[in-house]
Amino acid sequence: MLTPRFWRNNSSNPGMMTFFLTPFSWIWTLGLKHRLNVPSYKVKVPVICIGNINLGGVGKTPAVIAFTEKLKEIGLNPHIVSKGYRGKLIGPILVSEKHDSKDVGDEPILLSSFAPTWVSKDRVKGAKEAVENGCDIIILDDGFQNGYLHKDFSVIVVDAKRGFGNERVFPAGPLRESVDRGLKRADLMLLVGDEPDRVRFLNENKEIELEIFEANVEVIETGFEWKNARVLAFAGIGNPEKFFESLRNVGANILKKIPLSDHTNLNRKLILRLLKEANEMDAILVTTEKDAVRLPEEFKSEILTLPVRMLINDWEKINKQIEQLTSNN
Repeated sequence: MLTPRFWRNNSSNPGMMTFFLTPFSWIWTLGLKHRLNVPSYKVKVPVICIGNINLGGVGKTPAVIAFTEKLKEIGLNPHIVSKGYRGKLIGPILVSEKHDSKDVGDEPILLSSFAPTWVSKDRVKGAKEAVENGCDIIILDDGFQNGYLHKDFSVIVVDAKRGFGNERVFPAGPLRESVDRGLKRADLMLLVGDEPDRVRFLNENKEIELEIFEANVEVIETGFEWKNARVLAFAGIGNPEKFFESLRNVGANILKKIPLSDHTNLNRKLILRLLKEANEMDAILVTTEKDAVRLPEEFKSEILTLPVRMLINDWEKINKQIEQLTSNN
């Protein structure tokens, strides 16, 4: 869904809709307490959870990729475990070329290019399969609000520009849980964004005691000249504006931008309409890597993607904590 505007209001003046929806937030919070207050199962290898307090659009998927790549660089064999949001397969199942986003969701398809990725609605079963198949460390994609699988180290990803919005819990606001509750359970915050946005967030949230590491997302060079390229851009991710901003940063001339709901079904009818519109504008149709895995096969060669990767500052400090994790297991 596209996020309501009142979610972005200042916490001191959240708006009337927030107050109207607050009773439903209480119900949501009761459900969260139930999911957290359960016995947790600890597997034989360390589990690093990459999650968030916000509902989405904070940069979690690039963070999972960044951690995966770094773990491989230091000689570890990470496997990724994901619930496979909107995928029809229950799992546990190892994502392979025979699967599409309808089977396992879009994120696992993308993540499987970087490490063995297990999709399982039951995260404990997925983690067990990963261990039995030789991993020595698990990256849990999301699952911060699920207590069934023990996490040895939890990272919450925060978008520096959006922050925590009106700081209310869904549906009164953009949060899965209260900021205080989430920060108390996390081991590290990964603050993602351009430097001015990170500086502003840090100045406005000086009371946060959790250790904060900073990161930014950069476009990968592919050889395509984006500067002045005429593009029609569409994105069905948690925060489409981040994608449009990345295109502007590389100099693309965005003739039209089309924000879609997160995980939108990119069916043949929709793509044909977008291709027709782009052709009439003499523009290139471009989307995100995550959206690209949901494209019908016949159109994948006709639509460009803008690949991005996350760069994490002070990785050496994180590496020391990972070394401690692996030595204790």
